[in-house]
Amino acid sequence: MKILLVNQAFVSFDEPGFTRHFEMAKYMRERGHEMVIVASDVNYQTGARIVDGDGFIIEQSIEGVRVLRAFMLPSLHRNYFWRIVSFVGFMFSAVAASLKVKDADFVMGTSPPIFQAFAAWMAAFLLRKPFLFEVRDLWPQFAIDMKVIKNPVVIFLAHAVEKFLYNRATHILVNSPAYKPYIVGRGIPAGKITFIPYGTDLSMFTPEVDGSSVRRELGLDDKFIVLYAGAMGQANDIYTLLRAADRLRDETQIHFVLFGDGKEGANLRAEADRLRLPNLTFAGAAPKTKMPAVVAASDLCLAILQDIPGFRMTYPNKVFDHMAAGRATVLVIDGVIREVIEASGGGVYIPPADDERLAQVIRDIASDPARVRQMGRQARDYLVKNFDRRDKLEETLELFRRVAKK
Repeated sequence: MKILLVNQAFVSFDEPGFTRHFEMAKYMRERGHEMVIVASDVNYQTGARIVDGDGFIIEQSIEGVRVLRAFMLPSLHRNYFWRIVSFVGFMFSAVAASLKVKDADFVMGTSPPIFQAFAAWMAAFLLRKPFLFEVRDLWPQFAIDMKVIKNPVVIFLAHAVEKFLYNRATHILVNSPAYKPYIVGRGIPAGKITFIPYGTDLSMFTPEVDGSSVRRELGLDDKFIVLYAGAMGQANDIYTLLRAADRLRDETQIHFVLFGDGKEGANLRAEADRLRLPNLTFAGAAPKTKMPAVVAASDLCLAILQDIPGFRMTYPNKVFDHMAAGRATVLVIDGVIREVIEASGGGVYIPPADDERLAQVIRDIASDPARVRQMGRQARDYLVKNFDRRDKLEETLELFRRVAKK
């Protein structure tokens, strides 16, 4: 098979960001198939240019994976207006890049942002190919819940685009068990939707990885490190984390380390400076190749989102990486991912936005090393049994064969 994927935020292991589609492309190549990626030339997390060179479309080969970098304005982090301008601009350049791949068996679009999924549908329509719609987060529901979208007319139009893509898709792939009933509630037949969780790479994130080099790099050899690694946007309620750190400023053994970047990064740094937090370090964005050592350097990991209904339906990828690495997670997210953590015994749930409770739980866990180690072992054991990415990629390959009818 040849699969054409449109993913604005695609990155390889050498860049910061979500590498699941790169891992998927490499897996497909191992099985004798090809996945061609249409991506933007700007990193979604940092807002920086990924490739040098002139041209509207720049072609790359990354470890044998063909990537077509389509032009996008580097204005992701300026404000919401310029963010939308970037997304819409990429939508048109992505269609142009997609039309260079005329022999694909089907086109796969992924959301969010919804604009790239619409570009994938347009490419599939023009190339007369099946369209597989991958739903990673629910758009526009998340944006409505966060009040990013408030205008009733815009909300109506956004839901219309969402329903249009659901209806036009040959098949829909979701990564959370809660997304399927949501989409069925939008009038889509259940048989048109397949749930496959992403899981994590058990060979990349393991308890045996040595994180001592990261600890030395940070100057935190003797500290109890609480790690947050991921995006720093409006959805990620890092301000609650900062308030918890403020409450723990006198607990000199506990230190918070934040790896990542995003739209709120500068504001978060400014707030940390205002609070004069002695126990918090912004470590910047790191490539995926470094993340196993980053997670291994931690004693406790943190996953946190705003308290909105939509986020109760999501499976944050970072939680599975924590579990695979044998690290306990303090989870400040309710819903389906809480069910995973509680079923595994691999962490503790804290109600969203409760910085007082978050600080108290971190203080208690840090004082009980045996408990931390036990939760980490239980998290790893549960993940091995239920969320091995190789198993999930094999399920995905079977779905691809059905869509391509091969």
